[in-house]
Amino acid sequence: MLAFLGACGGPPSRQPSETATLVFTGGDIVTNDPAMPRVQALALRGNRVLAVGDDAAMRALVGPETRVVELAGKSVTPGLVDGHCHLYGLGAAMESVSLKAMASEQAAAATVAAAAAGRPVGEWIVGRGWDQNPWGGAFPTRGTLDAVLGDRPAALSRVDGHALWVNTAALKLAGVTRATPDPAGGKILRDAAGEPTGVLVDLAMDLVGKHVPAASREARERRIRAAAQAAIAVGLTGVHEMGIEDETVAVYRALVSAGELPLRVNAYLEGSAAMAAGLGAREVEPDDGDAYFALVGMKLFADGALGSRGAALAADYTDDAGNRGLWITEPAVLREAVIAASAAGWQVATHAIGDAAVHATLDAYEAAERKQPGVDLRLRVEHAQVMTPDDIERLARLGVIASMQPTHATSDMPWAEARLGPERIKGAYAWRSVLAAGGLIVAGSDFPVEETSPLFGLYAAVMRRDPHGSPAEGWYPAQRMTLDEAIFAFTAAPAVAGFVEEHRGRLVPGFIADVTVYDRPLVAGRELLDTRVLMTVVGGEVVYEPGAPKD
Repeated sequence: MLAFLGACGGPPSRQPSETATLVFTGGDIVTNDPAMPRVQALALRGNRVLAVGDDAAMRALVGPETRVVELAGKSVTPGLVDGHCHLYGLGAAMESVSLKAMASEQAAAATVAAAAAGRPVGEWIVGRGWDQNPWGGAFPTRGTLDAVLGDRPAALSRVDGHALWVNTAALKLAGVTRATPDPAGGKILRDAAGEPTGVLVDLAMDLVGKHVPAASREARERRIRAAAQAAIAVGLTGVHEMGIEDETVAVYRALVSAGELPLRVNAYLEGSAAMAAGLGAREVEPDDGDAYFALVGMKLFADGALGSRGAALAADYTDDAGNRGLWITEPAVLREAVIAASAAGWQVATHAIGDAAVHATLDAYEAAERKQPGVDLRLRVEHAQVMTPDDIERLARLGVIASMQPTHATSDMPWAEARLGPERIKGAYAWRSVLAAGGLIVAGSDFPVEETSPLFGLYAAVMRRDPHGSPAEGWYPAQRMTLDEAIFAFTAAPAVAGFVEEHRGRLVPGFIADVTVYDRPLVAGRELLDTRVLMTVVGGEVVYEPGAPKD
């Protein structure tokens, strides 16, 4: 399935007779074309790449209506694509209480209280972003929220979205007591007396979450619009929207019909084993290469997250004896769901973080591929954070796509080894190992879990340091990517995952003109975090340009 990665699928370079609508000259332009990996200049006509080459050749295509952008050495790449994110979730997070980078549980509670003071009495207080690890590792409790909120219900998602911190009022509204059993695939954290502490992990979150009022259509549209503007401002020309409901799908469709979605969205339904069984009655909405919205697949969950100790491990957590995480979908059930969804023509993307979860996911994928020999399924493992050497080799052999998020490594590195121990950590966030085995990495951010800008991901991929430059030598630096590999993972690789590698992801004649322009040359170093986007071009249209006059 990955044999095409070494070749360019576009038409051969030629000197066209048409004039260009937009020309870039004097730059360092990354094409992702092995035959001509870097060029000086690029010409677009309408929504397609017209030609690439040197300045003189591209200037010959300039006509009276052509816009010419002098780059003066600045970089251009194919349009950046986030291969795993939550665009609607970003919009929702922009409207909720942000608890990112809080110094303590008490500081987070104070932030929640301040937000509540400006909202109508009785309204749920919703927030996201807390992380217990910098607070000493202990999970927060409902008592801290009770002290500042009283009987106003609050539901606050952990930074990874795999745990929920709530107060007593929320537990009462949901009917959660000490007698409530842990649901399958979830855990109610309890104190020494057996009382719920106020933290619900993975599927236990639904016990309270289903009581939080659903967003209206108007709210969904507002959130998508806001998130889309934030995305194009950091150079994203497309995203893979991982796990949305039908109500959100309908809003995306309406925005595209009105011509009001400024970037491309490849969407995956928030799935389950029950949903997979019924997918035969639904039609996939494939990407024709120039689509602004495509509903191509379904996302399943094998396990939870490492930060909340819900990732399914083959052996106990090193820092929590007796705990091996949670199965959100049991392996046997996962296998049948993957087979059913694949047989119905849906691409499957499975969240699998722990080594046991990745192993079970690959088992399910291997079974699905045996059921449909010769069919190009392009199955995806989302996150693939902890893998054994054997499963890294198997992933590549099966042609399974590794959808990995570079900034997860640099966010998790302060505590990941404590969870996994000194041996398992060698197979964690193992990008170089995946590439060396012949696997394909599709890079993303998982925003709003991490920062929206893909430049943070490029930096993490090539440096394996945090934004402060630590550790100086890089965290397990042997697993770094080169800058060209990282750019490929954020451009051409998502096109492969979306079955559109013959249309997008490269700057070659005839390909769709999705382009990201930077304010300086891209180099592998701290400078990546200082780099800004000068222009975002989607389908030949400039959708973001700071300082440009508004229509």
